[in-house]
Amino acid sequence: MHDDAVLIANALQRLAGQLVPDGRTVQAVRRLSGGASQQTWAFDVTTGDAGQARPLVLRRAADASGARALGTAGLAAEAQLIEAARAGGVPVPGVRHVLQPVDGLGEGFVMDRIEGETLGRRIVRDERLAAARRVLARQCGAAMARIHRLPAHGLPPLRTAAARAELDFQIGLHRSHGTARPVFELAFRWLRANAPADVPAPVLVHGDFRNGNLMVGEQGLRAVLDWELAHFGDPMEDLGWMCVRSWRFGHGALPVGGFGTREQLFEGYTAEGGQVDAVRVRWWQVLGTLKWGIVCEAMVHAWLSGRERDVEKAAIGRRASEAESDLLALLAPEEEVA
Repeated sequence: MHDDAVLIANALQRLAGQLVPDGRTVQAVRRLSGGASQQTWAFDVTTGDAGQARPLVLRRAADASGARALGTAGLAAEAQLIEAARAGGVPVPGVRHVLQPVDGLGEGFVMDRIEGETLGRRIVRDERLAAARRVLARQCGAAMARIHRLPAHGLPPLRTAAARAELDFQIGLHRSHGTARPVFELAFRWLRANAPADVPAPVLVHGDFRNGNLMVGEQGLRAVLDWELAHFGDPMEDLGWMCVRSWRFGHGALPVGGFGTREQLFEGYTAEGGQVDAVRVRWWQVLGTLKWGIVCEAMVHAWLSGRERDVEKAAIGRRASEAESDLLALLAPEEEVA
Protein backbone atom coordinates (compact mmCIF):
# COMPACT_ATOMS: atom_id res chain seq x y z
CA MET A 1 0.00 0.00 0.00
CA HIS A 2 1.29 3.47 -0.91
CA ASP A 3 2.48 5.65 1.98
CA ASP A 4 -0.41 8.11 1.50
CA ALA A 5 -2.90 5.25 1.54
CA VAL A 6 -1.41 3.89 4.76
CA LEU A 7 -1.64 7.28 6.48
CA ILE A 8 -5.21 7.75 5.32
CA ALA A 9 -6.21 4.21 6.29
CA ASN A 10 -4.78 4.69 9.78
CA ALA A 11 -6.59 8.00 10.25
CA LEU A 12 -9.86 6.51 9.03
CA GLN A 13 -9.44 3.55 11.34
CA ARG A 14 -9.44 5.94 14.29
CA LEU A 15 -12.76 7.31 13.00
CA ALA A 16 -14.42 3.96 12.27
CA GLY A 17 -16.74 4.07 15.27
CA GLN A 18 -17.89 7.60 14.41
CA LEU A 19 -18.46 6.87 10.72
CA VAL A 20 -20.63 3.79 11.19
CA PRO A 21 -22.50 2.55 14.28
CA ASP A 22 -20.44 -0.31 15.73
CA GLY A 23 -17.77 0.36 13.09
CA ARG A 24 -14.80 -1.94 13.59
CA THR A 25 -12.29 -2.17 10.77
CA VAL A 26 -11.43 0.08 7.81
CA GLN A 27 -10.43 -1.90 4.75
CA ALA A 28 -10.09 -1.73 0.94
CA VAL A 29 -8.78 1.86 0.99
CA ARG A 30 -8.15 2.96 -2.59
CA ARG A 31 -7.87 6.24 -4.43
CA LEU A 32 -10.55 6.86 -7.04
CA SER A 33 -9.34 10.16 -8.42
CA GLY A 34 -7.34 13.18 -7.53
CA GLY A 35 -6.44 16.51 -9.08
CA ALA A 36 -4.50 19.52 -7.95
CA SER A 37 -7.07 20.52 -5.34
CA GLN A 38 -9.02 17.44 -4.23
CA GLN A 39 -8.73 13.69 -3.78
CA THR A 40 -11.43 11.03 -3.62
CA TRP A 41 -10.83 7.77 -1.75
CA ALA A 42 -13.12 4.74 -1.46
CA PHE A 43 -13.07 2.43 1.55
CA ASP A 44 -15.24 0.06 3.58
CA VAL A 45 -15.98 -0.07 7.30
CA THR A 46 -16.89 -3.45 8.75
CA THR A 47 -19.26 -3.71 11.70
CA GLY A 48 -19.88 -6.21 14.44
CA ASP A 49 -23.03 -7.29 12.61
CA ALA A 50 -21.67 -10.50 11.06
CA GLY A 51 -18.87 -8.56 9.44
CA GLN A 52 -21.14 -6.39 7.32
CA ALA A 53 -19.21 -3.75 5.35
CA ARG A 54 -20.47 -0.19 4.75
CA PRO A 55 -19.09 1.40 1.55
CA LEU A 56 -17.93 5.00 2.09
CA VAL A 57 -16.04 7.75 0.27
CA LEU A 58 -13.55 10.31 1.59
CA ARG A 59 -13.20 13.66 -0.17
CA ARG A 60 -10.25 15.70 1.02
CA ALA A 61 -8.03 18.58 -0.02
CA ALA A 62 -5.09 17.17 -1.95
CA ASP A 63 -2.47 18.97 0.13
CA ALA A 64 -4.38 18.46 3.41
CA SER A 65 -4.10 22.20 4.02
CA GLY A 66 -7.67 23.09 3.20
CA ALA A 67 -6.57 25.83 0.80
CA ARG A 68 -9.50 26.72 -1.40
CA ALA A 69 -9.14 26.83 -5.16
CA LEU A 70 -10.34 29.93 -6.94
CA GLY A 71 -14.12 29.99 -7.20
CA THR A 72 -14.75 26.85 -5.15
CA ALA A 73 -16.98 26.65 -2.11
CA GLY A 74 -14.52 24.65 0.01
CA LEU A 75 -15.06 21.11 1.23
CA ALA A 76 -16.71 21.96 4.55
CA ALA A 77 -19.23 24.11 2.68
CA GLU A 78 -19.68 21.35 0.09
CA ALA A 79 -20.64 18.91 2.84
CA GLN A 80 -23.17 21.41 4.18
CA LEU A 81 -24.60 21.91 0.69
CA ILE A 82 -25.00 18.18 0.18
CA GLU A 83 -26.89 17.81 3.44
CA ALA A 84 -29.14 20.78 2.57
CA ALA A 85 -29.80 19.28 -0.86
CA ARG A 86 -30.65 15.92 0.68
CA ALA A 87 -33.17 17.59 2.99
CA GLY A 88 -34.66 19.29 -0.09
CA GLY A 89 -35.25 16.03 -1.93
CA VAL A 90 -32.21 16.13 -4.21
CA PRO A 91 -30.63 12.68 -4.68
CA VAL A 92 -27.19 12.92 -3.05
CA PRO A 93 -24.98 10.71 -0.87
CA GLY A 94 -25.44 11.09 2.88
CA VAL A 95 -22.62 12.91 4.69
CA ARG A 96 -21.23 10.82 7.56
CA HIS A 97 -18.54 13.09 9.00
CA VAL A 98 -16.94 16.48 8.34
CA LEU A 99 -13.22 16.29 9.06
CA GLN A 100 -11.85 18.13 12.08
CA PRO A 101 -8.21 19.16 12.71
CA VAL A 102 -7.82 16.39 15.29
CA ASP A 103 -8.61 13.80 12.59
CA GLY A 104 -5.27 14.46 10.86
CA LEU A 105 -6.69 14.40 7.34
CA GLY A 106 -6.95 18.10 6.55
CA GLU A 107 -10.14 19.57 5.12
CA GLY A 108 -12.80 17.25 3.77
CA PHE A 109 -15.66 14.93 4.62
CA VAL A 110 -16.80 11.31 4.51
CA MET A 111 -20.00 10.32 2.73
CA ASP A 112 -21.89 7.19 1.71
CA ARG A 113 -20.70 5.46 -1.43
CA ILE A 114 -23.53 4.92 -3.88
CA GLU A 115 -23.29 2.27 -6.55
CA GLY A 116 -23.83 3.27 -10.15
CA GLU A 117 -22.13 4.67 -13.24
CA THR A 118 -20.43 8.08 -13.36
CA LEU A 119 -18.48 7.92 -16.61
CA GLY A 120 -20.32 10.01 -19.18
CA ARG A 121 -19.36 7.93 -22.19
CA ARG A 122 -20.78 4.81 -20.51
CA ILE A 123 -23.96 6.58 -19.42
CA VAL A 124 -24.78 7.45 -23.04
CA ARG A 125 -23.85 4.02 -24.48
CA ASP A 126 -24.24 1.22 -21.95
CA GLU A 127 -27.18 -1.01 -22.90
CA ARG A 128 -27.84 -1.72 -19.22
CA LEU A 129 -28.74 1.97 -18.84
CA ALA A 130 -31.10 2.15 -21.82
CA ALA A 131 -34.19 2.45 -19.59
CA ALA A 132 -32.45 5.03 -17.42
CA ARG A 133 -31.69 7.24 -20.42
CA ARG A 134 -35.41 7.49 -21.23
CA VAL A 135 -36.12 9.24 -17.91
CA LEU A 136 -32.77 10.76 -17.00
CA ALA A 137 -33.20 14.21 -18.59
CA ARG A 138 -36.52 14.74 -16.78
CA GLN A 139 -34.97 13.55 -13.51
CA CYS A 140 -32.11 16.02 -13.98
CA GLY A 141 -34.58 18.85 -14.57
CA ALA A 142 -36.48 17.91 -11.42
CA ALA A 143 -33.26 17.76 -9.37
CA MET A 144 -32.22 21.19 -10.65
CA ALA A 145 -35.56 22.70 -9.66
CA ARG A 146 -35.22 21.28 -6.15
CA ILE A 147 -31.71 22.73 -5.88
CA HIS A 148 -32.86 26.15 -7.04
CA ARG A 149 -35.63 26.37 -4.47
CA LEU A 150 -33.49 25.50 -1.44
CA PRO A 151 -33.83 28.28 1.16
CA ALA A 152 -30.71 30.45 1.30
CA HIS A 153 -30.82 30.74 5.11
CA GLY A 154 -29.83 27.09 5.47
CA LEU A 155 -26.81 27.32 3.17
CA PRO A 156 -23.17 28.25 3.79
CA PRO A 157 -21.74 31.59 2.57
CA LEU A 158 -21.13 31.38 -1.18
CA ARG A 159 -20.08 33.77 -3.91
CA THR A 160 -22.72 35.39 -6.11
CA ALA A 161 -22.17 35.13 -9.86
CA ALA A 162 -24.12 37.46 -12.17
CA ALA A 163 -24.14 37.03 -15.95
CA ARG A 164 -22.09 40.09 -16.91
CA ALA A 165 -19.61 39.56 -14.08
CA GLU A 166 -19.05 35.96 -15.16
CA LEU A 167 -18.50 37.07 -18.75
CA ASP A 168 -15.98 39.72 -17.66
CA PHE A 169 -14.13 37.11 -15.58
CA GLN A 170 -13.86 34.76 -18.57
CA ILE A 171 -12.66 37.56 -20.82
CA GLY A 172 -9.95 38.46 -18.30
CA LEU A 173 -8.89 34.82 -17.97
CA HIS A 174 -8.60 34.42 -21.73
CA ARG A 175 -6.63 37.65 -22.07
CA SER A 176 -4.17 36.46 -19.41
CA HIS A 177 -3.20 33.52 -21.64
CA GLY A 178 -2.08 35.78 -24.47
CA THR A 179 -3.72 33.53 -27.04
CA ALA A 180 -5.37 34.87 -30.20
CA ARG A 181 -8.69 33.11 -30.82
CA PRO A 182 -11.01 35.02 -33.19
CA VAL A 183 -13.94 32.70 -32.45
CA PHE A 184 -13.68 33.51 -28.73
CA GLU A 185 -13.71 37.21 -29.62
CA LEU A 186 -16.86 36.68 -31.68
CA ALA A 187 -18.47 34.92 -28.71
CA PHE A 188 -17.43 37.73 -26.34
CA ARG A 189 -19.17 40.27 -28.56
CA TRP A 190 -22.34 38.19 -28.86
CA LEU A 191 -22.47 37.55 -25.13
CA ARG A 192 -22.00 41.25 -24.33
CA ALA A 193 -24.73 42.26 -26.77
CA ASN A 194 -27.19 39.67 -25.46
CA ALA A 195 -26.35 39.54 -21.76
CA PRO A 196 -29.51 39.13 -19.67
CA ALA A 197 -30.33 41.41 -16.78
CA ASP A 198 -29.25 40.14 -13.37
CA VAL A 199 -31.87 38.01 -11.65
CA PRO A 200 -33.53 39.99 -8.82
CA ALA A 201 -33.24 37.09 -6.36
CA PRO A 202 -30.20 34.83 -6.98
CA VAL A 203 -30.72 31.18 -6.05
CA LEU A 204 -28.40 28.30 -5.26
CA VAL A 205 -26.78 27.10 -8.50
CA HIS A 206 -24.92 23.78 -8.56
CA GLY A 207 -22.39 25.22 -10.99
CA ASP A 208 -21.24 21.94 -12.57
CA PHE A 209 -24.44 19.96 -13.18
CA ARG A 210 -23.55 17.83 -16.19
CA ASN A 211 -23.08 14.31 -17.47
CA GLY A 212 -19.92 13.19 -15.70
CA ASN A 213 -21.00 14.57 -12.33
CA LEU A 214 -24.02 12.27 -12.02
CA MET A 215 -24.37 8.81 -10.50
CA VAL A 216 -26.71 6.81 -12.72
CA GLY A 217 -28.27 3.41 -12.13
CA GLU A 218 -30.70 1.28 -14.10
CA GLN A 219 -33.64 3.34 -12.80
CA GLY A 220 -32.00 6.66 -13.65
CA LEU A 221 -30.46 9.38 -11.50
CA ARG A 222 -29.06 8.11 -8.21
CA ALA A 223 -27.02 11.10 -7.04
CA VAL A 224 -25.84 14.57 -8.01
CA LEU A 225 -22.10 14.83 -7.27
CA ASP A 226 -19.30 17.43 -7.10
CA TRP A 227 -20.77 20.54 -5.48
CA GLU A 228 -17.48 22.43 -5.24
CA LEU A 229 -18.50 25.12 -7.77
CA ALA A 230 -21.87 25.90 -6.15
CA HIS A 231 -22.77 29.58 -5.87
CA PHE A 232 -25.72 31.95 -5.91
CA GLY A 233 -26.88 33.13 -9.31
CA ASP A 234 -29.23 32.68 -12.25
CA PRO A 235 -30.96 29.25 -12.15
CA MET A 236 -30.83 29.09 -15.96
CA GLU A 237 -27.04 28.74 -15.67
CA ASP A 238 -27.41 25.10 -14.59
CA LEU A 239 -29.77 24.29 -17.47
CA GLY A 240 -27.49 25.96 -20.01
CA TRP A 241 -24.36 24.20 -18.71
CA MET A 242 -26.12 20.84 -18.94
CA CYS A 243 -26.67 21.47 -22.68
CA VAL A 244 -23.03 22.21 -23.58
CA ARG A 245 -21.99 19.87 -26.39
CA SER A 246 -18.82 18.70 -24.62
CA TRP A 247 -20.96 16.79 -22.09
CA ARG A 248 -22.74 14.73 -24.77
CA PHE A 249 -19.87 12.27 -25.30
CA GLY A 250 -20.39 11.85 -29.01
CA HIS A 251 -24.21 11.83 -28.92
CA GLY A 252 -24.58 15.37 -30.27
CA ALA A 253 -28.19 14.96 -31.40
CA LEU A 254 -29.31 14.69 -27.77
CA PRO A 255 -28.43 18.07 -26.26
CA VAL A 256 -28.97 17.13 -22.61
CA GLY A 257 -25.90 15.12 -21.66
CA GLY A 258 -26.11 12.97 -24.79
CA PHE A 259 -29.13 11.16 -23.34
CA GLY A 260 -32.12 13.51 -23.54
CA THR A 261 -33.84 16.47 -25.13
CA ARG A 262 -34.31 20.04 -23.94
CA GLU A 263 -38.04 19.39 -23.84
CA GLN A 264 -37.53 16.53 -21.39
CA LEU A 265 -35.19 18.62 -19.24
CA PHE A 266 -37.62 21.53 -19.19
CA GLU A 267 -40.58 19.23 -18.44
CA GLY A 268 -38.81 17.84 -15.40
CA TYR A 269 -37.89 21.34 -14.26
CA THR A 270 -41.40 22.80 -14.57
CA ALA A 271 -43.00 19.72 -13.00
CA GLU A 272 -41.10 20.63 -9.81
CA GLY A 273 -42.24 24.25 -9.92
CA GLY A 274 -39.35 25.77 -11.87
CA GLN A 275 -39.85 28.36 -14.59
CA VAL A 276 -37.80 28.05 -17.77
CA ASP A 277 -36.55 31.05 -19.75
CA ALA A 278 -35.25 29.45 -22.95
CA VAL A 279 -33.52 32.66 -24.10
CA ARG A 280 -31.52 32.84 -20.90
CA VAL A 281 -30.75 29.11 -21.11
CA ARG A 282 -29.25 29.66 -24.56
CA TRP A 283 -27.12 32.58 -23.32
CA TRP A 284 -25.72 30.44 -20.52
CA GLN A 285 -25.13 27.56 -22.95
CA VAL A 286 -23.02 29.86 -25.13
CA LEU A 287 -21.12 31.14 -22.09
CA GLY A 288 -20.67 27.59 -20.83
CA THR A 289 -19.27 26.47 -24.18
CA LEU A 290 -16.87 29.41 -24.16
CA LYS A 291 -15.93 28.75 -20.53
CA TRP A 292 -15.02 25.14 -21.29
CA GLY A 293 -12.88 26.34 -24.20
CA ILE A 294 -11.05 28.74 -21.88
CA VAL A 295 -10.56 25.96 -19.31
CA CYS A 296 -8.93 23.86 -22.05
CA GLU A 297 -6.82 26.82 -23.08
CA ALA A 298 -5.74 27.35 -19.46
CA MET A 299 -4.63 23.71 -19.20
CA VAL A 300 -2.32 23.87 -22.19
CA HIS A 301 -1.05 27.28 -21.04
CA ALA A 302 -0.13 25.77 -17.68
CA TRP A 303 1.67 22.93 -19.44
CA LEU A 304 3.58 25.24 -21.79
CA SER A 305 4.58 27.50 -18.91
CA GLY A 306 5.99 24.56 -16.95
CA ARG A 307 3.59 24.88 -14.01
CA GLU A 308 1.91 21.57 -14.92
CA ARG A 309 3.98 18.80 -16.48
CA ASP A 310 1.18 16.25 -16.79
CA VAL A 311 0.85 15.54 -20.51
CA GLU A 312 -2.89 14.98 -19.97
CA LYS A 313 -3.21 18.74 -19.47
CA ALA A 314 -1.70 19.36 -22.89
CA ALA A 315 -3.99 16.77 -24.47
CA ILE A 316 -7.11 18.31 -22.95
CA GLY A 317 -5.87 21.74 -23.98
CA ARG A 318 -6.22 20.76 -27.63
CA ARG A 319 -9.99 20.54 -27.10
CA ALA A 320 -10.23 24.33 -27.13
CA SER A 321 -10.63 23.96 -30.88
CA GLU A 322 -13.73 21.81 -30.31
CA ALA A 323 -15.23 24.61 -28.25
CA GLU A 324 -14.55 27.02 -31.12
CA SER A 325 -16.44 24.74 -33.51
CA ASP A 326 -19.33 24.44 -31.03
CA LEU A 327 -19.46 28.22 -30.60
CA LEU A 328 -19.66 28.79 -34.36
CA ALA A 329 -22.56 26.32 -34.59
CA LEU A 330 -24.35 28.08 -31.73
CA LEU A 331 -23.84 31.61 -33.05
CA ALA A 332 -24.55 31.03 -36.76
CA PRO A 333 -27.94 32.79 -37.20
CA GLU A 334 -29.19 30.34 -39.81
CA GLU A 335 -28.53 27.36 -37.58
CA GLU A 336 -30.85 25.98 -34.95
CA VAL A 337 -29.13 25.81 -31.56
CA ALA A 338 -27.19 22.55 -31.56
